Amino acid sequence: MSVIAPQAVFGGFYASKRILVTGHTGFKGGWLALWLHRLGATVHGYALNPPTEPSLFESAGIGTALATDTRADLADLARLKVALNNAKPEIVFHLAAQPLVLASYRDPLGTLTTNVMGTANVLEAVRAVPTVRALVLITTDKVYENCEGAYPYREIDPLGGHDPYSASKAGAEIVAASYRASFFTGQNGHPASVATVRAGNVIGGGDWATDRLIPDCVRAFVKGECVHLRFPSAVRPWQHVLEPLAGYLQLAQRLFAPDGAKFAKAWNFGPDAGGDATVGEIAETTARLWGEGARVECASSPQNAHEAGSLRLDSTLARSELGWRPRWPLDQALAQTVAWYKAWAGGAEMAAFSLEQIDAYEAAGQR
Repeated sequence: MSVIAPQAVFGGFYASKRILVTGHTGFKGGWLALWLHRLGATVHGYALNPPTEPSLFESAGIGTALATDTRADLADLARLKVALNNAKPEIVFHLAAQPLVLASYRDPLGTLTTNVMGTANVLEAVRAVPTVRALVLITTDKVYENCEGAYPYREIDPLGGHDPYSASKAGAEIVAASYRASFFTGQNGHPASVATVRAGNVIGGGDWATDRLIPDCVRAFVKGECVHLRFPSAVRPWQHVLEPLAGYLQLAQRLFAPDGAKFAKAWNFGPDAGGDATVGEIAETTARLWGEGARVECASSPQNAHEAGSLRLDSTLARSELGWRPRWPLDQALAQTVAWYKAWAGGAEMAAFSLEQIDAYEAAGQR
Protein backbone atom coordinates (compact mmCIF):
# COMPACT_ATOMS: atom_id res chain seq x y z
CA MET A 1 0.00 0.00 0.00
CA SER A 2 1.34 3.43 -0.93
CA VAL A 3 0.66 6.18 1.62
CA ILE A 4 -0.45 9.50 0.18
CA ALA A 5 0.90 12.67 1.77
CA PRO A 6 -1.96 14.34 3.70
CA GLN A 7 -1.44 17.60 1.84
CA ALA A 8 -2.24 15.83 -1.43
CA VAL A 9 -5.64 14.58 -0.24
CA PHE A 10 -8.57 16.87 -1.13
CA GLY A 11 -5.98 19.06 -2.82
CA GLY A 12 -4.61 20.12 0.55
CA PHE A 13 -7.83 22.01 1.25
CA TYR A 14 -8.10 21.00 4.91
CA ALA A 15 -4.57 21.93 5.95
CA SER A 16 -4.81 24.61 8.69
CA LYS A 17 -8.60 24.88 8.37
CA ARG A 18 -10.43 25.49 11.65
CA ILE A 19 -13.12 22.82 12.02
CA LEU A 20 -15.72 22.13 14.71
CA VAL A 21 -17.16 18.61 14.91
CA THR A 22 -20.16 17.92 17.11
CA GLY A 23 -20.39 14.31 18.22
CA HIS A 24 -16.63 13.74 18.08
CA THR A 25 -16.84 11.23 20.94
CA GLY A 26 -19.08 8.96 18.86
CA PHE A 27 -18.34 6.47 16.10
CA LYS A 28 -18.64 8.53 12.91
CA GLY A 29 -17.55 11.75 14.62
CA GLY A 30 -14.44 10.06 16.00
CA TRP A 31 -13.35 8.79 12.61
CA LEU A 32 -14.01 12.23 11.09
CA ALA A 33 -11.99 14.04 13.77
CA LEU A 34 -9.09 11.61 13.31
CA TRP A 35 -9.14 12.03 9.54
CA LEU A 36 -9.36 15.83 9.71
CA HIS A 37 -6.39 15.95 12.07
CA ARG A 38 -4.41 13.77 9.67
CA LEU A 39 -5.29 16.24 6.88
CA GLY A 40 -3.74 19.07 8.90
CA ALA A 41 -6.92 20.71 10.19
CA THR A 42 -7.31 22.28 13.62
CA VAL A 43 -10.14 20.23 15.08
CA HIS A 44 -12.46 21.35 17.88
CA GLY A 45 -14.98 18.96 19.41
CA TYR A 46 -18.35 19.45 21.10
CA ALA A 47 -20.13 16.40 22.51
CA LEU A 48 -21.21 14.45 25.54
CA ASN A 49 -18.85 11.87 26.99
CA PRO A 50 -18.28 8.74 24.85
CA PRO A 51 -21.62 6.89 24.73
CA THR A 52 -20.14 3.41 25.07
CA GLU A 53 -17.43 1.49 26.89
CA PRO A 54 -15.22 0.61 25.08
CA SER A 55 -15.32 3.47 22.58
CA LEU A 56 -13.50 4.53 19.44
CA PHE A 57 -12.67 7.82 21.16
CA GLU A 58 -10.60 6.07 23.83
CA SER A 59 -9.35 3.14 21.75
CA ALA A 60 -8.01 5.27 18.89
CA GLY A 61 -6.83 8.20 21.03
CA ILE A 62 -9.11 10.73 19.35
CA GLY A 63 -8.45 13.19 22.17
CA THR A 64 -4.89 13.74 20.92
CA ALA A 65 -6.29 14.95 17.59
CA LEU A 66 -8.26 17.81 19.18
CA ALA A 67 -7.37 21.44 19.78
CA THR A 68 -10.28 21.74 22.24
CA ASP A 69 -12.72 19.19 23.64
CA THR A 70 -15.97 20.64 25.01
CA ARG A 71 -18.21 18.18 26.82
CA ALA A 72 -21.73 19.59 26.84
CA ASP A 73 -25.26 18.88 25.64
CA LEU A 74 -26.72 20.24 22.39
CA ALA A 75 -29.61 21.52 24.52
CA ASP A 76 -27.20 23.98 26.19
CA LEU A 77 -27.36 26.72 23.57
CA ALA A 78 -25.25 29.10 25.67
CA ARG A 79 -22.36 26.56 25.93
CA LEU A 80 -22.68 25.79 22.24
CA LYS A 81 -22.41 29.46 21.34
CA VAL A 82 -19.35 29.88 23.57
CA ALA A 83 -17.65 26.84 22.02
CA LEU A 84 -18.29 28.14 18.50
CA ASN A 85 -17.22 31.66 19.35
CA ASN A 86 -13.98 30.45 20.93
CA ALA A 87 -13.12 28.06 18.09
CA LYS A 88 -14.16 30.47 15.33
CA PRO A 89 -14.46 27.55 12.91
CA GLU A 90 -14.56 27.94 9.17
CA ILE A 91 -16.41 24.64 8.75
CA VAL A 92 -18.85 22.84 11.08
CA PHE A 93 -19.79 19.16 10.84
CA HIS A 94 -22.81 18.36 13.01
CA LEU A 95 -22.89 14.65 13.89
CA ALA A 96 -24.03 14.71 17.54
CA ALA A 97 -27.33 12.84 17.83
CA GLN A 98 -29.33 10.06 19.42
CA PRO A 99 -28.57 7.61 16.58
CA LEU A 100 -30.51 4.43 17.37
CA VAL A 101 -33.97 3.33 16.22
CA LEU A 102 -34.69 1.05 19.19
CA ALA A 103 -33.47 3.65 21.71
CA SER A 104 -35.96 6.10 20.18
CA TYR A 105 -38.83 3.80 21.15
CA ARG A 106 -37.58 3.81 24.74
CA ASP A 107 -37.09 7.59 24.86
CA PRO A 108 -39.02 9.30 22.06
CA LEU A 109 -39.02 12.77 23.64
CA GLY A 110 -35.30 12.65 24.37
CA THR A 111 -34.64 11.58 20.78
CA LEU A 112 -36.76 14.39 19.37
CA THR A 113 -35.16 16.95 21.67
CA THR A 114 -31.62 15.93 20.75
CA ASN A 115 -32.11 15.44 17.04
CA VAL A 116 -34.57 18.20 16.18
CA MET A 117 -33.90 20.94 18.74
CA GLY A 118 -30.22 20.02 18.87
CA THR A 119 -29.96 20.69 15.15
CA ALA A 120 -31.89 23.95 15.57
CA ASN A 121 -29.45 25.00 18.31
CA VAL A 122 -26.46 24.29 16.08
CA LEU A 123 -27.97 26.39 13.31
CA GLU A 124 -28.80 29.16 15.76
CA ALA A 125 -25.29 29.13 17.23
CA VAL A 126 -23.66 29.21 13.79
CA ARG A 127 -25.73 32.31 12.93
CA ALA A 128 -23.79 34.22 15.58
CA VAL A 129 -20.34 33.23 14.24
CA PRO A 130 -19.46 34.95 10.94
CA THR A 131 -16.31 32.87 10.36
CA VAL A 132 -18.34 29.77 9.39
CA ARG A 133 -18.44 29.28 5.63
CA ALA A 134 -19.75 25.70 5.42
CA LEU A 135 -22.14 23.76 7.66
CA VAL A 136 -22.75 20.05 7.02
CA LEU A 137 -25.63 18.55 9.01
CA ILE A 138 -25.63 14.75 9.18
CA THR A 139 -29.04 13.07 9.23
CA THR A 140 -29.75 9.52 7.93
CA ASP A 141 -31.13 7.44 5.08
CA LYS A 142 -34.16 6.80 7.31
CA VAL A 143 -35.55 10.31 6.74
CA TYR A 144 -37.59 9.09 3.78
CA GLU A 145 -41.23 8.06 3.90
CA ASN A 146 -40.44 4.40 3.39
CA CYS A 147 -43.04 2.55 1.33
CA GLU A 148 -40.87 -0.60 1.23
CA GLY A 149 -40.64 -0.18 -2.53
CA ALA A 150 -38.01 -1.64 -4.83
CA TYR A 151 -36.56 1.66 -6.04
CA PRO A 152 -33.85 3.58 -4.19
CA TYR A 153 -34.84 6.90 -2.62
CA ARG A 154 -33.74 10.21 -4.12
CA GLU A 155 -33.23 13.52 -2.36
CA ILE A 156 -36.51 14.86 -3.80
CA ASP A 157 -38.62 12.01 -2.37
CA PRO A 158 -41.02 12.75 0.53
CA LEU A 159 -39.70 12.74 4.09
CA GLY A 160 -41.35 10.66 6.78
CA GLY A 161 -40.57 8.38 9.69
CA HIS A 162 -42.46 5.49 11.26
CA ASP A 163 -40.26 5.30 14.37
CA PRO A 164 -39.33 8.32 16.55
CA TYR A 165 -35.69 8.23 15.40
CA SER A 166 -36.59 8.45 11.71
CA ALA A 167 -39.18 11.15 12.42
CA SER A 168 -36.65 13.15 14.43
CA LYS A 169 -34.15 13.11 11.59
CA ALA A 170 -36.82 14.06 9.05
CA GLY A 171 -37.71 16.91 11.40
CA ALA A 172 -34.05 17.96 11.50
CA GLU A 173 -34.05 18.10 7.68
CA ILE A 174 -37.09 20.41 7.69
CA VAL A 175 -35.53 22.66 10.35
CA ALA A 176 -32.31 22.86 8.33
CA ALA A 177 -34.19 23.75 5.13
CA SER A 178 -36.11 26.46 6.98
CA TYR A 179 -32.99 28.02 8.49
CA ARG A 180 -31.19 27.84 5.15
CA ALA A 181 -34.03 29.68 3.39
CA SER A 182 -34.58 32.19 6.20
CA PHE A 183 -31.09 33.05 7.46
CA PHE A 184 -28.38 31.66 5.15
CA THR A 185 -29.59 32.87 1.76
CA GLY A 186 -29.36 36.20 -0.04
CA GLN A 187 -27.27 39.34 0.35
CA ASN A 188 -28.16 39.89 3.99
CA GLY A 189 -27.92 36.23 4.99
CA HIS A 190 -25.15 34.55 6.96
CA PRO A 191 -22.22 33.66 4.63
CA ALA A 192 -22.29 29.93 5.46
CA SER A 193 -23.64 27.45 2.92
CA VAL A 194 -25.76 24.79 4.67
CA ALA A 195 -26.23 21.21 3.45
CA THR A 196 -27.75 18.04 4.90
CA VAL A 197 -26.37 14.57 4.20
CA ARG A 198 -28.07 11.19 4.31
CA ALA A 199 -26.00 8.00 4.46
CA GLY A 200 -26.89 4.33 4.58
CA ASN A 201 -25.95 1.83 7.27
CA VAL A 202 -22.29 2.43 8.04
CA ILE A 203 -19.90 -0.18 9.38
CA GLY A 204 -16.33 0.08 10.58
CA GLY A 205 -14.08 -0.48 13.54
CA GLY A 206 -14.82 1.19 16.83
CA ASP A 207 -18.61 1.15 16.78
CA TRP A 208 -19.84 -0.27 20.09
CA ALA A 209 -23.46 0.90 20.04
CA THR A 210 -26.12 -1.49 21.28
CA ASP A 211 -28.66 -2.89 18.83
CA ARG A 212 -26.34 -2.48 15.86
CA LEU A 213 -25.43 -5.52 13.84
CA ILE A 214 -21.62 -5.52 13.69
CA PRO A 215 -21.10 -4.44 17.33
CA ASP A 216 -23.61 -7.08 18.44
CA CYS A 217 -21.72 -9.68 16.40
CA VAL A 218 -18.34 -8.69 17.79
CA ARG A 219 -19.54 -8.67 21.40
CA ALA A 220 -20.92 -12.19 20.94
CA PHE A 221 -17.88 -13.53 19.06
CA VAL A 222 -15.40 -12.19 21.64
CA LYS A 223 -17.32 -14.07 24.35
CA GLY A 224 -17.70 -17.19 22.21
CA GLU A 225 -21.46 -16.73 22.14
CA CYS A 226 -24.00 -16.95 19.33
CA VAL A 227 -25.37 -13.69 17.92
CA HIS A 228 -29.17 -13.57 17.55
CA LEU A 229 -30.64 -11.57 14.67
CA ARG A 230 -33.92 -9.63 15.02
CA PHE A 231 -34.59 -8.96 11.33
CA PRO A 232 -32.35 -11.29 9.26
CA SER A 233 -34.19 -10.59 5.99
CA ALA A 234 -34.09 -6.77 6.24
CA VAL A 235 -32.19 -5.21 3.32
CA ARG A 236 -29.89 -2.26 3.98
CA PRO A 237 -27.33 -0.24 1.96
CA TRP A 238 -24.09 -1.14 3.80
CA GLN A 239 -20.87 0.86 3.46
CA HIS A 240 -17.68 1.49 5.39
CA VAL A 241 -17.80 4.59 7.58
CA LEU A 242 -15.00 6.24 5.56
CA GLU A 243 -17.21 6.24 2.43
CA PRO A 244 -19.80 8.81 3.57
CA LEU A 245 -17.16 10.73 5.52
CA ALA A 246 -15.24 11.20 2.27
CA GLY A 247 -18.46 12.51 0.77
CA TYR A 248 -18.98 14.94 3.65
CA LEU A 249 -15.42 16.21 3.22
CA GLN A 250 -15.85 16.67 -0.53
CA LEU A 251 -19.15 18.45 0.01
CA ALA A 252 -17.78 20.84 2.66
CA GLN A 253 -14.97 21.76 0.29
CA ARG A 254 -17.55 22.69 -2.37
CA LEU A 255 -19.73 24.57 0.13
CA PHE A 256 -16.70 26.62 1.16
CA ALA A 257 -16.05 27.83 -2.39
CA PRO A 258 -17.40 31.14 -3.74
CA ASP A 259 -20.17 29.25 -5.55
CA GLY A 260 -20.96 27.14 -2.49
CA ALA A 261 -24.61 28.17 -2.41
CA LYS A 262 -25.43 25.88 -5.33
CA PHE A 263 -24.33 22.89 -3.23
CA ALA A 264 -26.45 23.96 -0.24
CA LYS A 265 -29.10 21.23 -0.35
CA ALA A 266 -29.69 17.61 0.64
CA TRP A 267 -27.35 14.82 -0.50
CA ASN A 268 -27.44 11.01 -0.41
CA PHE A 269 -24.23 9.04 0.11
CA GLY A 270 -25.01 5.38 -0.37
CA PRO A 271 -23.18 2.35 -1.76
CA ASP A 272 -23.47 0.91 -5.25
CA ALA A 273 -26.10 -1.79 -5.73
CA GLY A 274 -23.52 -4.36 -4.65
CA GLY A 275 -23.60 -2.82 -1.18
CA ASP A 276 -27.22 -3.82 -0.63
CA ALA A 277 -27.46 -6.97 1.48
CA THR A 278 -29.65 -8.54 4.12
CA VAL A 279 -28.84 -8.44 7.81
CA GLY A 280 -28.43 -12.21 7.73
CA GLU A 281 -25.91 -12.09 4.88
CA ILE A 282 -23.82 -9.46 6.65
CA ALA A 283 -23.83 -11.40 9.92
CA GLU A 284 -22.86 -14.67 8.22
CA THR A 285 -19.99 -13.00 6.34
CA THR A 286 -18.80 -11.29 9.53
CA ALA A 287 -18.80 -14.65 11.32
CA ARG A 288 -16.80 -16.28 8.51
CA LEU A 289 -14.22 -13.46 8.59
CA TRP A 290 -13.97 -13.67 12.37
CA GLY A 291 -13.28 -17.36 12.26
CA GLU A 292 -13.45 -20.10 14.85
CA GLY A 293 -16.32 -19.97 17.34
CA ALA A 294 -18.35 -17.27 15.54
CA ARG A 295 -21.99 -18.34 15.28
CA VAL A 296 -25.17 -16.67 14.02
CA GLU A 297 -28.81 -17.53 14.73
CA CYS A 298 -31.80 -15.92 13.04
CA ALA A 299 -34.34 -14.93 15.68
CA SER A 300 -36.90 -12.89 13.75
CA SER A 301 -40.04 -12.35 15.79
CA PRO A 302 -43.32 -10.43 15.41
CA GLN A 303 -42.68 -9.11 18.94
CA ASN A 304 -39.80 -6.94 17.70
CA ALA A 305 -40.35 -3.18 17.32
CA HIS A 306 -40.98 -2.01 13.77
CA GLU A 307 -37.96 -1.49 11.54
CA ALA A 308 -37.93 -0.98 7.79
CA GLY A 309 -37.72 -4.18 5.77
CA SER A 310 -36.07 -2.59 2.75
CA LEU A 311 -34.25 0.70 2.31
CA ARG A 312 -32.01 1.82 -0.55
CA LEU A 313 -30.47 5.14 -1.56
CA ASP A 314 -29.94 6.73 -4.96
CA SER A 315 -26.65 8.66 -4.83
CA THR A 316 -26.66 9.86 -8.45
CA LEU A 317 -26.55 13.50 -7.33
CA ALA A 318 -23.34 13.06 -5.32
CA ARG A 319 -21.75 11.10 -8.14
CA SER A 320 -22.64 13.61 -10.86
CA GLU A 321 -22.17 16.93 -9.04
CA LEU A 322 -19.44 16.11 -6.50
CA GLY A 323 -17.59 13.34 -8.31
CA TRP A 324 -17.97 11.16 -5.20
CA ARG A 325 -17.67 7.41 -5.70
CA PRO A 326 -17.58 4.49 -3.25
CA ARG A 327 -14.06 3.05 -3.07
CA TRP A 328 -14.44 -0.15 -1.06
CA PRO A 329 -16.91 -2.82 -2.23
CA LEU A 330 -18.92 -4.54 0.48
CA ASP A 331 -16.58 -7.50 0.89
CA GLN A 332 -13.62 -5.17 1.43
CA ALA A 333 -15.60 -2.94 3.81
CA LEU A 334 -16.45 -5.98 5.91
CA ALA A 335 -12.87 -7.26 5.80
CA GLN A 336 -11.52 -3.89 7.00
CA THR A 337 -14.15 -3.74 9.73
CA VAL A 338 -13.45 -7.21 11.08
CA ALA A 339 -9.70 -6.59 10.85
CA TRP A 340 -10.10 -3.54 13.10
CA TYR A 341 -12.01 -5.45 15.78
CA LYS A 342 -9.62 -8.40 15.66
CA ALA A 343 -6.67 -6.03 16.05
CA TRP A 344 -8.42 -4.40 19.00
CA ALA A 345 -9.12 -7.79 20.58
CA GLY A 346 -5.46 -8.66 20.11
CA GLY A 347 -4.25 -5.55 21.96
CA ALA A 348 -2.96 -3.59 18.95
CA GLU A 349 -2.26 0.15 19.07
CA MET A 350 -5.54 1.29 17.57
CA ALA A 351 -4.69 4.92 16.79
CA ALA A 352 -1.97 3.76 14.41
CA PHE A 353 -4.16 0.94 13.06
CA SER A 354 -7.02 3.35 12.37
CA LEU A 355 -4.72 5.74 10.54
CA GLU A 356 -3.44 2.84 8.45
CA GLN A 357 -7.01 2.11 7.39
CA ILE A 358 -7.50 5.77 6.44
CA ASP A 359 -4.27 5.54 4.40
CA ALA A 360 -5.58 2.42 2.65
CA TYR A 361 -8.87 4.12 1.86
CA GLU A 362 -7.13 7.20 0.43
CA ALA A 363 -4.89 4.98 -1.68
CA ALA A 364 -7.96 3.20 -3.08
CA GLY A 365 -9.18 6.53 -4.38
CA GLN A 366 -6.03 6.95 -6.49
CA ARG A 367 -6.52 3.70 -8.41
